[in-house]
Order: sequence, then C-alpha cells, then structure tokens
Amino acid sequence: MKIRLENVVKTFDSFRAVRDLSLDIESGELLALLGPSGSGKTTILRMVAGLEYTDGSARGNPGPGGYGAILMWGSARREISAGFRRTTNNRMELMAVIEAIKTLTRDGLDINIFSDSSYVVNAVEKGWLKNWIKIGFKDKKNPDLWREYARVAAKHKIKFTWVKGHADNPFNNRCDELATAAADRGPHAIDAGFESAM
Repeated sequence: MKIRLENVVKTFDSFRAVRDLSLDIESGELLALLGPSGSGKTTILRMVAGLEYTDGSARGNPGPGGYGAILMWGSARREISAGFRRTTNNRMELMAVIEAIKTLTRDGLDINIFSDSSYVVNAVEKGWLKNWIKIGFKDKKNPDLWREYARVAAKHKIKFTWVKGHADNPFNNRCDELATAAADRGPHAIDAGFESAM
C-alpha cells in the first residue's frame, strides 16, 4: 500500500505542528523521524506507518550528551540510547542517525528521516556532505561522524525532511527522554572523535 500526503497542515489550538507537508511513501519503505521534543514528528507518525525516530542532546554544548532513538517497523518497536561524557548537540543529532541506521538488520531499505536538525538535514539534502567529502572535510566539524554516516547510509536509500521543532507529541517526547536521560545519568562513554579534536 502506498501512502501519499499532500500539503498537510495540522494545528493544535494556535500552534501549527505540521506546515505544508507533502510526502509519498512506497509500500515497504522505512520512515525515520528525527529531532528533539516538540518537532511535530508524532503528528506525522499518526499519518504513516513504519518509522525510525531519533534525538540528540548535549548539556552545555559542549558538555555531557546523549542520543535516543525509537525504531519502529510495523508493530515492532525498539529503543536505543547512549550517553557521552563530553560532546555537542550536533554530534548527538548525527550520532542518533548513524546508530539508528546501524541497528537495522537489512540493507537496501528506503528510509525517510524527519528531523528538526537543520545541520543534519541540510548537509545531506543540499549536497553539502558531498562537497565536504571532495575537499576532505577541510575546516569542517565532525568529519569522523560524517564519514561514518556516509559509510552506513551507502547501504540504503535515505531521504531527509526538515520539520519544525517544539510541538508536544509522545514519540518525540520519549526520544527526548532517552537522549537527556543518557546525557544526565550515563553511563558516559567517551566521544573519541570530539575529545581527540579538542
């Protein structure tokens, strides 16, 4: 079954959670919704089936950080998270995507990732990452994670869609809880790529 959304708008009272969203989802595609609490991802989830949902957090930026992800395929659901002793929010947003993709047990999937991280979405969708790779990441941040993303993403067909943050929804809130709990409580691993670059 194919799902098509065209120019969808969803408001809660005076807050617009989804604005002019258009999306085609082919049968068997995997969806990923990324971003911190309130980005409108749950609203979109209610419209589609099959998703991967992630979030990243850093306290202090840099400071203790964490990521959380909920991976869903049909009725199956799995949560993953990890905390790091010193990192940045952008690194956690990107690491959430990487670790969620690495959790998948099949290659060759069509994955739609929704995120309110302009950094991650624009780097992929606007072609910045391709240019960064060509110039060897000269003067660019997080080359270790971008190289890892390029490696794991090459196994799939991935499309990113930016969504506005700060809308109240349960899946998004849960990802935020996972990310912030991992940042706050640990155990804290070492983000070697960040700490070695300091």
